[in-house]
Amino acid sequence: MPLPCLRIDTLPRELPELDELERIIAEGAPHLAARVVCDVMSDARRFPVYAVCIGNPSPDVPAVGFFGGVHGLERIGTGVVLAYLQSLVARLRWDTVLHRQLESVRLVFMPIVNPGGMWRGTRANPSGIDLMRNAPLESTERVPFLIGGQRISSGLPWYQGPRGAPMEAENQAVCRIVEEELLPHEFSLALDCHSGFGLHDRLWFPYAHTAVPVEHLAEIHALKEIFDQTHMNHNYLFEPQSCQYLTHGDLWDHLYRQATHPGRIFLPLTLEMGSWLWVKKNPRQFFSRHGIFNPLIGHRQQRVLRRHLPWLDFLVRAAGGHQRWIPSGEARAQHHERAMALWYRGAGQ
Repeated sequence: MPLPCLRIDTLPRELPELDELERIIAEGAPHLAARVVCDVMSDARRFPVYAVCIGNPSPDVPAVGFFGGVHGLERIGTGVVLAYLQSLVARLRWDTVLHRQLESVRLVFMPIVNPGGMWRGTRANPSGIDLMRNAPLESTERVPFLIGGQRISSGLPWYQGPRGAPMEAENQAVCRIVEEELLPHEFSLALDCHSGFGLHDRLWFPYAHTAVPVEHLAEIHALKEIFDQTHMNHNYLFEPQSCQYLTHGDLWDHLYRQATHPGRIFLPLTLEMGSWLWVKKNPRQFFSRHGIFNPLIGHRQQRVLRRHLPWLDFLVRAAGGHQRWIPSGEARAQHHERAMALWYRGAGQ
C-alpha cells in the first residue's frame, strides 16, 4: 500500500518528544517510511500521530511493532521507543549487520499515540477518554471499581467513553497500523511501553479482560524461555495482565482477538515499567503527577532508557528467528502445560 506524503509541521508546539520524532524521521531518510495516520486537536492545537516503518515490507518476513505514549502522562514509554528508533537510525550509517537484518524483518514504530494527552499532561486523550479502556470489549468477569474502566464521567480516570461510540481516533490509528503492517505477516510481535505499576518492570501479555488463557500461551512461554536463557540476569516479571487486575476495553486484547487468520501468529506484549521504584528513590516525585510515572532526574532517566533497549532488540532478533523457537507438536503441548502451571496454577487443563 503506498504511503501518503509525509507532512512535518514547522510551527513550534512545545512538545519535545514530537520534535525529536520528526528530527529522527528527517535523519533516517530515505531508509524510513513515515506517514501521519491521523491528527488530533488539543487546546486549539493540531498534533499529528506518526507511524514509521523500516525494513522489508514483504508479508513473508516477520514484523515487530513498537508503541508508546498511549497514556499522555507516561512519557518514559515514548522515550524508550524513541531511543531505540534513534539507535537504529544512527547504526544505519555503518552497521552492515543491521542492514542485512532489516532485509528479513519489518519494524513499525508509533512512539506517540496520544500526543494531545501528552501536551495536556493527562493519562487520557483530549476528550478525557482512556485509550486503554476504549476498545469495544467488555469483561464478563468482575473488574476493580474505576481502574477496570468506567462510563460514569470523563472527569474521572479510566473513562471508557460513551457506550456504543466508535473508538477514539488515536485507537483507530493504532488498529489501522496493526492491521496493515503487522497482521498480514506470518509472525508478528507488538510491544506497547507504559509505566506506573509497582516496584518491578513487568512484561504483560493478554488477556486483560478475562483470566482465561490466550490461544498462543505455548508460544508466549517459549518466548519467555529463550529470553531467560539469553538474558539470565534480567529483572522483568513476565505474566498475563490478568494476574494483576482485569479491565474493560483493553486495546491489545481487542487486536489479538481480531488476528484470527489461521496459520499466523500475533503476540502483543506490554512493557509496564515500575515507576514506584523511582518515587521510592526520590520521594519528592510523589508530589508531581509527572513524577509518579516518569524518572525526573536526568541520570535515572538515562539508566531507564539503557536498561530496556536490550529487550527491544531481543524482540527483533526473536522475530527474525521465530521458526527456530516456535514450538510444535509435543513441544508445544509441553510449553502449554508449563505455562499453565506457572501462570494459571494448572486451571483449565
